[in-house]
Amino acid sequence: MPKLNVNIDHVATVRQARGTNEPDPVFAAYLAELAGAHGIVVHLREDRRHVQDRDLYVLRETVKTKLNMEMAATNEMVRIATDVLPDMITLVPEKREELTTEGGLDVVGNLKTVSKVVDKLKAKGLFVSLFIDPDEQQIKKSEEIGADMVEIHTGSYAEARNERKIEKELKKIENSVGIALDCKLRLAAGHGLDYMNVEPIAWIEEIEELNIGHSIISRSVIVGIEEAVSEMLVLCS
Repeated sequence: MPKLNVNIDHVATVRQARGTNEPDPVFAAYLAELAGAHGIVVHLREDRRHVQDRDLYVLRETVKTKLNMEMAATNEMVRIATDVLPDMITLVPEKREELTTEGGLDVVGNLKTVSKVVDKLKAKGLFVSLFIDPDEQQIKKSEEIGADMVEIHTGSYAEARNERKIEKELKKIENSVGIALDCKLRLAAGHGLDYMNVEPIAWIEEIEELNIGHSIISRSVIVGIEEAVSEMLVLCS
């Protein structure tokens, strides 16, 4: 059974929509852990559209499981990450105009920049994961620059709308898992996973962690965070 890490970014999205103090993503993280989540994921974006610096620092003090900080490969984020010292870092691509992360990090096309950031983070003893597409070259370059883990981007699989396309994308993910294992990389997966499509990914036993946010937070509006997390844990098992 893969571990379930809950991304609480969109609790902050609701808060920022009104510029108030609620709902508090820190309290949402507490409830998610109470329900059995194995970790908390938070993306501190450069434009601070949802999660704020305060959230990250308070989460570092309060998360009891594991805190995974998603961030762009920039000097500002390296400075913050090496100050906060979360349990792990996931480097992700970031464009200011996007609604959500679009595609995996292009390690091959940005090898020098990403490599320098990985070196700086690992020099501080941080565990580093790279969020990448299920692509052989991206995986091999991730291993080459010293990443500890790759998180396979499952967006294309999640967006597939017919059985043939779903099977094709699932096979691509399974092949990528094999390549990553050959490269001695640990494995996570995420993006677009929900209550309807998560099970085939959870069945891939080599994937250690699933990082899921939007679907859980959306479900929690109806049933509450604890119930939403519990339901997803059942599917992951």
